[in-house]
Amino acid sequence: MIRINKNESPLRPLSDSQLATIIQEATFNFYPDDEYERFKAAYANYYNLSAEQIIAGNGSDELIQKLMLIMPEGPALTLNPDFFMYQAYAYQVDRPIEFVNAEPDLSFDLERILQRIDEVQPAFFIMSNPHNPSGKQYSLTFLKAIGDKMKTLGGYFIIDEAYLDFGNTYQIEMQPHILQMRTLSKAFGIAGLRLGMLISTSETIQEIKRIEHPYPLNTITLHIALYMFEHTEMLNNFINHQRQLAIKLRNMFDDLVSDIMVVFPSSTNFVLTKGTAAQSLGAFIKAHGFLPRVYDENEMADYVRYSIATDEQLDELAAIIKNWRSQYDLSKNT
Repeated sequence: MIRINKNESPLRPLSDSQLATIIQEATFNFYPDDEYERFKAAYANYYNLSAEQIIAGNGSDELIQKLMLIMPEGPALTLNPDFFMYQAYAYQVDRPIEFVNAEPDLSFDLERILQRIDEVQPAFFIMSNPHNPSGKQYSLTFLKAIGDKMKTLGGYFIIDEAYLDFGNTYQIEMQPHILQMRTLSKAFGIAGLRLGMLISTSETIQEIKRIEHPYPLNTITLHIALYMFEHTEMLNNFINHQRQLAIKLRNMFDDLVSDIMVVFPSSTNFVLTKGTAAQSLGAFIKAHGFLPRVYDENEMADYVRYSIATDEQLDELAAIIKNWRSQYDLSKNT
């Protein structure tokens, strides 16, 4: 079964020989005293930041959990639907969490969000952008309005940018109440190594570091990530390849089935579909060796989501979709 249900990279960013060299040179019998700071410096250089603006953790999950623990007292506010781990970690640490419900097309009305902020008075507002599961990227104007609203409350605005490397870059003004969360699990292809980042002003990062582990990441992860960010041409080529895979996936669904089911425009490495035909297609694809994402939640029961795969696998997936479509059209004409 080819897994296309978790928005992972289908590719590894490094060759076997590169990995072997990195591991051989990694002194994992010692604590990673220097590697963490070297990685933060390399990551900061790649994005024109300073190392003091960054804290890293074992994936975005650990950082979400840290935020649930260290943010000021009060409820969290998020979108519904959004990344399910926001509410999972809120429940884990007994943090109250409230929601802004989506419109029927899975979009979110800015005025409704601002209204809910007034109603809930949250300690912080967290959302993914581009949005998971719809794939929509919200504008800088949209984000600034939320950030300004949270500033008036003395609260924080956390933007989960896990899929931003597939979307359109933007520059939001760095302020103490705004945090950007990123990951190396998607476009960078090292989901299994667990590496996520929080970016903000140095004063906000310093506050979060109060609950940072002495050695937040392991030596092997740090050496692999450091190698990637010290070889930026290789890294950029790898990311661009995955962006092309994402375009290929979107075009496939737009061209083959968007006239008979909802295919959501996407600025990510996945495509979301909706409708009775979408459910039928999802079951057909699963029966033919690909595992899409289906949802247990009642409000998402009509949706099926697909992540990128290799070029060859996407060609195979396209053939499966064409096969299903011919059968679907025949059934409608008889």
